[in-house]
Amino acid sequence: MYNQENCRFAKTHEWAFVEGDVAVVGISDHAQEEISDIVFVDLPKVGRTVKVGENCCVIESVKSASEIYAPVSGEIVAVNEALAADPALVNREPHAGGWLLKIKMTHPEDFNALLDFEGYKATLQK
Repeated sequence: MYNQENCRFAKTHEWAFVEGDVAVVGISDHAQEEISDIVFVDLPKVGRTVKVGENCCVIESVKSASEIYAPVSGEIVAVNEALAADPALVNREPHAGGWLLKIKMTHPEDFNALLDFEGYKATLQK
């Protein structure tokens, strides 16, 4: 499945894992810790087109709401329906069952521009 070592990361803490021409998207373990107790995930509509850096969904916790940005451009082809019943899945499994959405990439080079796990970890040190 997806783990930190085989994902790429945006500086805004979203991760992407590519399966063919589709990027599975979630938030990093670091991000879910910062957001803390997630109580609601406002997922986008399937079929919506997004560009890199565009707000694509919102995660609400007991303390705040956080915008989640698309790490790649393309069409949203799936959302994680399990989060409607159990939004805390993002806290428990941020790199597995807590994925947010899937984007059919229109520009695969977007994925290559993301940070590998070591590069992402280095941004957290700053």
